[in-house]
Amino acid sequence: MKIVGIDFTSTPNRSKPLTCLFCNFDNNILRVERLIKWESFESFEKFLKTSDRWVAGIDFPFGQSRKFIENIRWPKTWEGYVNYVSSMRRSEFREALDQYKKIRPYGDKEHLRQTDIAASSLSPQKQYGIPVALMFFEGAPRLLKSGATLPGLLKGDCNRLIVEAYPGVLAKRLIGRRSYKQDNKKRQTSDQASAREKILHKILNDNCFEDYGFRIKTSKNICADPTGDQLDSLLCAMQAAWAWKQREKNYGTPINVDPLEGWIADPITCKKMNRS
Repeated sequence: MKIVGIDFTSTPNRSKPLTCLFCNFDNNILRVERLIKWESFESFEKFLKTSDRWVAGIDFPFGQSRKFIENIRWPKTWEGYVNYVSSMRRSEFREALDQYKKIRPYGDKEHLRQTDIAASSLSPQKQYGIPVALMFFEGAPRLLKSGATLPGLLKGDCNRLIVEAYPGVLAKRLIGRRSYKQDNKKRQTSDQASAREKILHKILNDNCFEDYGFRIKTSKNICADPTGDQLDSLLCAMQAAWAWKQREKNYGTPINVDPLEGWIADPITCKKMNRS
């Protein structure tokens, strides 16, 4: 099976492209084949509509929290509110989120999905720092238009499967909260390089085998990128491969997943959700 890991950004360009890692998954080995960088959404959209069989793991929140959707009174289906968001300009989307926060009490402004709690990930309403809300704004409507299947959210072409990935949850499991990447060249350090090497060393030495159930084959050069985008695309591919391995169990979709929110394809995160 072709597995694709994509490190996403809300504003792809030459200096910060979408980083896409194509892999082959066979006999419980995930083998990296090639790396592609997309400097615009046009290439991303073309890929989403390709007719090949593939499973992609993409690093952005596919949905918003139920609490937010109900409070702001957007349509109460994933397709409905994503389609509604697609009709908005980015400035209108940002204003809607800002206005919502203004009327909320302190400590209850940006809400988490069930899967965010399990994965210790950011609120998909977050616009600043790591602007995952803008990634949702740019990414989710494109997924809806692609006609692909998003397990737990959307039934489409069963030959094209897309799952939400979050490389941070796996990285933290391997090295704790140690920093391993930085977009700003002036803040890139040798310690971050060492952290990336440690992540890859653990992956290649089967530290993830018990949870994921397969091995990884890749060049060690993948951790040389100081932004961490290439390494993150590998972690996304691992989460996509795990979902494919769970295809007889609805791709690992948690039994209590909220169809309004979506879920992160990670074995430990999904176990936590199943226990909650």
